[in-house]
Amino acid sequence: MQPAIISELITIVGKENVYTSFEDLFCYTYDASFVPVSAENVPGAAVYPGSAGEVAEVLKLAYREKIPVIPRGAGTNVSGGTLPARDCIVMVLTRMNRILEIDQANLIAVVEPGVVTAHLQREVEKLGLFYPPDPASQAYSTLGGNVAECAGGPRGVKYGVTKDYVLGLEVVLPTGEIMETGGRTVKNVAGYDLTKLFTGSEGTLGVITRITLKLLPLPEAKKTLLVVFDQIEQAAEAVSGIIAGGIIPTTLELLDNVYIRNIEEYAKVGFPVEAEAVLLIEVDGDSEVIDKEARKIKTICEELGAVQVRVANTKEEAEELWRARRSAFAAVARINPTIIGEDVTVPRTNIPAMVKEIQAIARKYSVIIAVVGHAGDGNLHATFLCDERNEEEMNRVEQAVKEVLAAALRLGGTLTGEHGIGRMKAKFLPDQLGNVSYQVMKSIKQALDPAGILNPGVMFKE
Repeated sequence: MQPAIISELITIVGKENVYTSFEDLFCYTYDASFVPVSAENVPGAAVYPGSAGEVAEVLKLAYREKIPVIPRGAGTNVSGGTLPARDCIVMVLTRMNRILEIDQANLIAVVEPGVVTAHLQREVEKLGLFYPPDPASQAYSTLGGNVAECAGGPRGVKYGVTKDYVLGLEVVLPTGEIMETGGRTVKNVAGYDLTKLFTGSEGTLGVITRITLKLLPLPEAKKTLLVVFDQIEQAAEAVSGIIAGGIIPTTLELLDNVYIRNIEEYAKVGFPVEAEAVLLIEVDGDSEVIDKEARKIKTICEELGAVQVRVANTKEEAEELWRARRSAFAAVARINPTIIGEDVTVPRTNIPAMVKEIQAIARKYSVIIAVVGHAGDGNLHATFLCDERNEEEMNRVEQAVKEVLAAALRLGGTLTGEHGIGRMKAKFLPDQLGNVSYQVMKSIKQALDPAGILNPGVMFKE
């Protein structure tokens, strides 16, 4: 990157917040997605702005000079959404990490984008409040990234995903203009819903610098169940059976035997390693109500073939089970060095069919595909466990991934339920949207980012 550009960046954010050495910049050549690290894509600079004003000045410079800008939080996304291009500016927003306000009366929190998700959750829970979205990376992912990706998590089945809690945003456009969307009210239908437009836009339309979030009262109690099945098809049927029975659990997680065995070896929480599948279920709310719901879930699962239903007797036991669930990807990483985690979503009634499709595709291409997912909302993570150094195997994996995505669309589903399109699925997006919708989305991108500087290659094929 030209010294004059570096000098301007230093003037804007301060010398201590600009990184230009190869050793420092190499840290920004990857995120949590499966994309080989490449020295060819080392950015020209990494900058850490401390305010919306500094973000605006950096973007004005980048827009003038036509320099790509990659907004970045903690880099936990798994769809290639923060991968840099050569000589770009990586804009890291983790300095902007203040909780600006928690309004108990109006059930609102106002935060900067660098606030870690779990930190906000802990702070609001001290006040008897609740921020439900809980991505697996919540201990280190940032809220700005959660909003940009519209992150989900296990509690999505009952409480929805990030977009359901974003009331308003402050956004800096690629031209450096600062705008606000939404507000502090639950109802707001003034004009187009620009808040929803930017939520899930994956850093392609603007840089989020302030977020107004909806909070809920903290549920009185919760109960966790571990349900064991001899056949994964029975577990998938039980998911539909529970919802059809009129119960919406807080979480309804499905894990297959590959995940069960590796989680147990890794975390040692008493998972039944011989089981073909387990459901990890949580209900919350009034104490008497959740006891009734837990009993009904137990009955439904047993009628559909469950061989064991275990109820966590203490808070500590329940937390241990959820700690194990969150370790899922780390646990299976020991099988093979490369993990490709797809997150297709289908209508809940099609979960059994989707599980069968994944199993058939795994057999067809002789690849390991483990299944874990937020099955209560139809979101299945087909996890490919492979070795990127084996070219022949990776060719089979590539074909298997295409067939898994095609199967999800054929069953009335979507390419992604929570991970985003990023760079990894950009070429498949027209398959889901169709040409007209795809061109409308590209028109929106062109209108807001005419120079194409924000996250080029994300969501749209280059």
